[in-house]
Amino acid sequence: MPATLATTSTTVATTTTRPPVTSFTLSAAGDSDLGNIPQLPADPTAYLAPVKAALAADVVFGNLEGTMTTGGYSKCGAASSECYAFRVPPSFARAYRATGFTVLNSANNHSYDFGAPGVADTSAALRSVGIVQAGLPGQIGVVHVKGTSVAFVDVAPYTLTNDMLNTAEVAQLIAQAKREARVVVVYMHSGAEGESADHVTRQSEYYYGENRGNPYAFAHFAIDQGADLVLGSGPHVLRGMQWYRGRLIVYSLGDFANYDAFASVGDLALSAVVHVTMTSTGRIVAASVVPIEIHSGGQAFVDPSHASWSFMNQLSSADFGASAALIGAAGKVAVPAGA
Repeated sequence: MPATLATTSTTVATTTTRPPVTSFTLSAAGDSDLGNIPQLPADPTAYLAPVKAALAADVVFGNLEGTMTTGGYSKCGAASSECYAFRVPPSFARAYRATGFTVLNSANNHSYDFGAPGVADTSAALRSVGIVQAGLPGQIGVVHVKGTSVAFVDVAPYTLTNDMLNTAEVAQLIAQAKREARVVVVYMHSGAEGESADHVTRQSEYYYGENRGNPYAFAHFAIDQGADLVLGSGPHVLRGMQWYRGRLIVYSLGDFANYDAFASVGDLALSAVVHVTMTSTGRIVAASVVPIEIHSGGQAFVDPSHASWSFMNQLSSADFGASAALIGAAGKVAVPAGA
């Protein structure tokens, strides 16, 4: 009989090289406005100095209310008493950068206060100091930090910005952001305004006859579409925080700084800076809140009384129950297992 030849087979293990998991820090502040020409702080950098240390992080985000321009025409008629248009000189961009901001939002109801020229001047001013802008139609802001790309999809309930009321458009933007970056942050400028607007109603909210969106439904939608973190402001008052599918939602950070532009009394004087440590896969491993108080005239200071902590906890517990994101000792937010 012919010899039977033994056969052998070798399985070669294949490996896929994946980027190492790293981490970075991100801080976020609410609405900021440094005046309206000619009513301006003499030194905008000094005006923001009391809260510079509170912002310190690898990525520092805030909402820019208004424009950086000396041109254009105001959207408000001369006889209007219920219309507000804000502009500061383009040079004020340096003050934001010196304070630490790396990303500023333009998806809000004041980005077009001085028309298309004001928009263009604002974009140029931010670009000139290296601040990433997000929120104009189709605009996604991307920053690169510690080897990780982080995309900001900023929205507001207006067609002159990325429109949060157009969910199909938002879904496309988040999908694009996920192709361009490893971590996706969604910001919403949404909700009614004022001291009575501190609760998340879970319904569409209206102000001055405008549909300002449903922040609760939108935030959940954004996470379902792939967002790793959702930030919010616009109501000019703090709101609560919630965990959803292991992701953090900060519904409103309130005002951060304003130069005699908004009321700063009672609960409207309370603000916060939220800090998170995120991995390059988008997972939050630590979170905390720095309490801020807006003094008379609109200047922000770190609040040694920590009033924002208890206020936000009350709102979070009332609005979200077991899914509330609560602030504990030293301002630390407990991160749920599996987040």
